[in-house]
Amino acid sequence: MKKKVIIALGGNALIKKNQKGNIYEQFANTRTISESIVKMIKENYKVVITHGNGPQVGSILLQNNAARDELPPMPLGICVAESEGLIGYMIQQCMYNELMKSKIEKDVVTLITQVLVDKNDSSFSNPIKPIGPLFNKFEAKELIEDGYKVKKITNGWRIVVPSPDPIKIIEGEIIKKLVDEDIIIIAAGGGGMPVVNNNSKLDGVEAVVDKDLASECLAESIGAIKTTTEDG
Repeated sequence: MKKKVIIALGGNALIKKNQKGNIYEQFANTRTISESIVKMIKENYKVVITHGNGPQVGSILLQNNAARDELPPMPLGICVAESEGLIGYMIQQCMYNELMKSKIEKDVVTLITQVLVDKNDSSFSNPIKPIGPLFNKFEAKELIEDGYKVKKITNGWRIVVPSPDPIKIIEGEIIKKLVDEDIIIIAAGGGGMPVVNNNSKLDGVEAVVDKDLASECLAESIGAIKTTTEDG
């Protein structure tokens, strides 16, 4: 029987130290990662891939701020979803190509994933998790006007957000069905999209879920083991 495994790619997996983080570097790193993952598939594993998104969502926040006079800034939740899509696309394409090279016929799909959190989680009243790049005093003021909370550190300001614990992967059953069909899934990227239950209605919240905690929650949902890599 094939074992199910969650492969959690760390923050340094797609953008290496001293790299600029352009799309060509990210694709090159993703191709290397895909080679390693396909080796696991050859060893009879059913694979679900999750990933960090720190550098990518940081870039999106910078783009938000740079274009604020031309376009309405997007909230954090939308930025997380955008990063899930762009990173998922890279992994999905590179995995497909590596599978074809290895003559393995398997489908690969990216699933934008919602993660249920408790709206009364203590982190909402005390947001301390820093995200994104450093901003100067004037940029910080604009971010506050956009509804972000910022915190001053040694050389600038950073956005700080709540980081509630995950309760449940909303799409967990769908992911389990796809894994049971031996389809490779890319899910819960960047910890997934945090949502709360308001009278049986899901609402997104301005927060981030820890990637490793989300990966563990996902592993429990589908009955998988978890492995983590920081450098691919």
